[in-house]
Amino acid sequence: MKLYNTLTTEIQEFVPQRDPIGVYVCGITPYDTTHLGHAFTYSIADVLIRYLEFKGRPVRYVQNVTDVDDDLLRVAGERQEDWRRMGDRWTSHYIEDMAALNVRPPDVLPRATDVLPQMIASIEKLLAAGMAYEAGGGVYFDLAAWPAYGKLSKLSTDQMLPIANERGNRPDDPHKRRPLDFVLWQAQAPGEPAWDSPWGAGRPGWHIECSTMASQNLGQTVDLHAGGEDLVFPHHESEIAQIEPLTGQPFASHWLHVAPVHHLGAKMSKSLGNLIMVRELLDRWSPDTIRLYLAGHHYRESWTHDPAGLEAAGRQAEALSAAAAFDGSQAKLSSADAAPSGSQGKPFLPDDLVSEFTQAMDRDLNIPAALAALRRLAEAIVAAAHQGRAVAPAQKSLRTLAGLLGLRLGSAGPEGRVVEGWGRHLTRFREQLVSG
Repeated sequence: MKLYNTLTTEIQEFVPQRDPIGVYVCGITPYDTTHLGHAFTYSIADVLIRYLEFKGRPVRYVQNVTDVDDDLLRVAGERQEDWRRMGDRWTSHYIEDMAALNVRPPDVLPRATDVLPQMIASIEKLLAAGMAYEAGGGVYFDLAAWPAYGKLSKLSTDQMLPIANERGNRPDDPHKRRPLDFVLWQAQAPGEPAWDSPWGAGRPGWHIECSTMASQNLGQTVDLHAGGEDLVFPHHESEIAQIEPLTGQPFASHWLHVAPVHHLGAKMSKSLGNLIMVRELLDRWSPDTIRLYLAGHHYRESWTHDPAGLEAAGRQAEALSAAAAFDGSQAKLSSADAAPSGSQGKPFLPDDLVSEFTQAMDRDLNIPAALAALRRLAEAIVAAAHQGRAVAPAQKSLRTLAGLLGLRLGSAGPEGRVVEGWGRHLTRFREQLVSG
């Protein structure tokens, strides 16, 4: 299987270093979820992991929840809501949406506040290694000590600063040595939650949260690290800087980034408020329709929300489900439908279309091309059934391949492992919500 690697800017063979394959996907900051951009990113991760498992490779999938963060605290303050209760409520909302879309749950769903001691330990190691400095009750990463900063994003320092400023950087912080030095531990601000640390009361920076959760759950080197394209810089660039100086090993063997979804002329984002919410789409469209709508776009190509695309996906969902359930014994044969001499009653074996599907998936996870093969398989099944051929084996293949795209094909609800896995995570978050 070949995947585009953001680090090398090449499509290259994906070579995991171990079993199970370690996959880390940056998760939500829990407020105003789940929008279509979220759904695109996590459905892509779902399809990739399902396909790896289909190929016989077990996967350990970790996805985090950034439950303490500048934006979350700001929004909680604006809404006059307790930050933790708001985060838990929106996390529960997200889990319910993912389960409804039949998205495979992560094996581990840690919250940033679950690993505070480990983050403090990581910061202490960076200080001891000369990669960070303490100032004003906080700790900052010293970019002068890490010349490799920028190797993932390929940005110059001049290009970095405006982007970082748009994404949470505070260039005028008087405690910084340089505008791009980023915070590892920030001193408590009035009214904000805080935890004790060797540097005083405060909370972790955004980047140290993810690098700690990834390394704690997947070891020094993650086989595949993924997330939205907007996380390449500064988030993922900074994660690399926090890990590699300490380990001397690559933080991730492969970096995969999902392109943004646009709406109303701009990237769909919470800050702009141009969101299409999954919950609202589910009120009108089936989960299979939404999954097919998402599957129609390659993960590296940005696209614009189009209601007409949902209409087309709805028709595709009906056609695939009909082919999977088609009873050939009820087909009315005409002279035009008649099977070639000697083939009536013989099974229809769609090996070429199955091969076309897997070849597309192996070519940089080309889900739209795989979906096109799936549609042709459905059409061929119906045609073969009308010819009086046995189509049950082909229908089994159709269901198997559709399942790799997260499709239900008429099943009453999500898969059992989806219900169980997300249910386990949801129970834990709800228990934490009740306990306060």
